[in-house]
Amino acid sequence: MFASFFQAGFECSTHRRRDGRRLDLIAATGHDAAVGADYRQVAGLGLRTVRDGLRWHLIETAPGRYDWSSFLPMLRAARDLGIEVIWDLCHYGWPDEIDVWRPEFVDGFAAFAAAAARLIRSETDAAPWFCPVNEISFLAWAAGDKAYMHPFGRKRGGEFKRQMVRASLAAMTAIRAVEGRARFVQAEPAIHVAGDPSRPRSCKAAERLTLLQFEAWDMLSGAAAPELGGSPDSLDVLGVNYYADNQWFRRRGRTLEPGDPHYRPFRDILAEIYRRYRRPLFIAETGREGDGRGPWLRLIAEEVRGAIAAGVPVEGICLYPVLDYPGWDDGRHCACGLLGAPGPASRRPLHEPLAAELKRQQAIFQRLFAASGATRRAQAG
Repeated sequence: MFASFFQAGFECSTHRRRDGRRLDLIAATGHDAAVGADYRQVAGLGLRTVRDGLRWHLIETAPGRYDWSSFLPMLRAARDLGIEVIWDLCHYGWPDEIDVWRPEFVDGFAAFAAAAARLIRSETDAAPWFCPVNEISFLAWAAGDKAYMHPFGRKRGGEFKRQMVRASLAAMTAIRAVEGRARFVQAEPAIHVAGDPSRPRSCKAAERLTLLQFEAWDMLSGAAAPELGGSPDSLDVLGVNYYADNQWFRRRGRTLEPGDPHYRPFRDILAEIYRRYRRPLFIAETGREGDGRGPWLRLIAEEVRGAIAAGVPVEGICLYPVLDYPGWDDGRHCACGLLGAPGPASRRPLHEPLAAELKRQQAIFQRLFAASGATRRAQAG
């Protein structure tokens, strides 16, 4: 499905913090200045599919007026280097002048999405990939319930989620009117919440929280809240975002680690998602900080192979973020990437243990796919 099974994800969050500061992780990591070198470097490591983003707040300078100068160098670098990009259109941020709660937000986002699709079509012959709104579920929680992100809503998460679903659906409709070959990723976090086994009510409450991970996908597909306009074809490819803290105990606030009896194997989570939607999927985000980077990739790769063996069509694993970055809240150095800060000639230092594990996993999956291809050819013959 993708140009490479293993992929690179560039952090592109652009939301406003509670103190009013707007983040721009593409600029903060130096990716804007080093985009060509970054794409060249990840391609050299076998990562020819990447996730990256448009910074809507820089592009739409006035309602309906677009300045593409922040995006064109990225688009052209990808085109010239043969990099396949899944473009995030809204990664937690939008122009200040737009009121996200109003119906005009949906219309404005659809117009922006269509304009982006037209530009991409004018610059490249490749069929484009888009992620309309990244992590609707997390965004609704952070911006609609917990006042962590702009617009700092409280107890309005359900309303916010519906608005983002409307916007995503409108954006896909607008893009398809411009570019019928477009493909779409709907990226959402996969979670597991555990209750106290000695308290049945606790376990039921934990299960209800776990099931919330499906709400945005259900709305997009029309299985829930059909008045929003969802339909099955709105779920093209599912992006599963999964990190080390995506499983936890309800109320205790303790993250569940692999090996804990309450930890759910990731392969089982993937199988449940596939049974529910019957759509191809890929790991759209995964990674870990510090020395855990290599072991985490090994664990994820093993779980993905287990899922594939059980018949789940997992189409890729995206290392996210592929670059070290400054933390959202305090600017601390988050050492989580395959690559660090740019050095001479914009070349970034490699985190060698993760690079070694990546190379090892690429070889394992190459053998796996070669063997499965040989089996299919033998069966066809």
